Amino acid sequence: MKPILGITMGDAAGIGPEIIVKALAAKEIYEIARPVVFGDKKIMERAIGIVGGDLKCQTVQEPSLAGKTYGTIDVVDLDNLPLDLPFAQVDGRAGKAAYEYIEKAVGYALKAEIHAIVTAPLNKEALNLGGCHYPGHTEILGALSGQKDYSMMLVGGALKVIHVTTHVPLRKACDLVKKDRVLRVIRLANDTLKMMGIVKPRIAVAGLNPHSGEHGLFGTEDELEITPAVDEAKAMGMDVTGPVPPDTVFYQAAIRERFDIVVVMYHDQGHIPIKVLGFETGVNVTVGLPFIRTSVDHGTAFDIAGKGIADGKSMTESLLLGAKMAKVKFADL
Repeated sequence: MKPILGITMGDAAGIGPEIIVKALAAKEIYEIARPVVFGDKKIMERAIGIVGGDLKCQTVQEPSLAGKTYGTIDVVDLDNLPLDLPFAQVDGRAGKAAYEYIEKAVGYALKAEIHAIVTAPLNKEALNLGGCHYPGHTEILGALSGQKDYSMMLVGGALKVIHVTTHVPLRKACDLVKKDRVLRVIRLANDTLKMMGIVKPRIAVAGLNPHSGEHGLFGTEDELEITPAVDEAKAMGMDVTGPVPPDTVFYQAAIRERFDIVVVMYHDQGHIPIKVLGFETGVNVTVGLPFIRTSVDHGTAFDIAGKGIADGKSMTESLLLGAKMAKVKFADL
């Protein structure tokens, strides 16, 4: 049996619907999974018209009925947007609708009626204008599932990273680098990589400060918070190295292939190398939730929305990874 992938449509003023159409034009997705879109059917039909091709849409009442026929995009239709919603404009209606797609998908995921959620991008300003006051997808998913201890993992090219902190100011991020949190993220990395099929994950933990603090000369967090977390993870049987100076760790992971993943301390420490190495194919994975969530690692791209030229590779990779992880998590499928 194939896993059911719930795809949330994202902000309809951006490229979300278009990249979903492009990804679902690939027969390989239907060979390994059953996709269903949580969105607005008429907006998806508009996207098909923009992108071109022979695809069509149909409404399904339940995800269990979806994804059986290549060439037909099945939609759980919330019918919550006007057809003439303008492209490339921050619109509270689109932000509110994007939240509602996520909310609907999470309800099914918590009941295991879909086996992974794959999200198209939303616009944070539109989200807030629509009355949904969250920094982004990760925080929404945490709130809807009642989870507080989660993390963001990025997969791009030959590199994987997972974050100790994400959407907080850099000054605050330094204060949040604590032993318990670092250890928790190391364990999340270990568990998630096993779900991706890596039997014995090799984990590098990046330092926070230049040269990992140089024994306290450039900051004490590496010595007092990160090193004890690494030592405890080793005592638990995990293959962990660190803290590794952040100016060399990504080279060792992506080029020398010494590590399967790097635990990073703050948002840009992880995002910059991922986007350099795999901008078009990057995948965002939220770990620590009670369900699988993968996502494109880019935004709504208002500058090209509605033109049919958006690249669907990241959405395709997100669907493939979501299906792969679901087959491990739901071994009885």
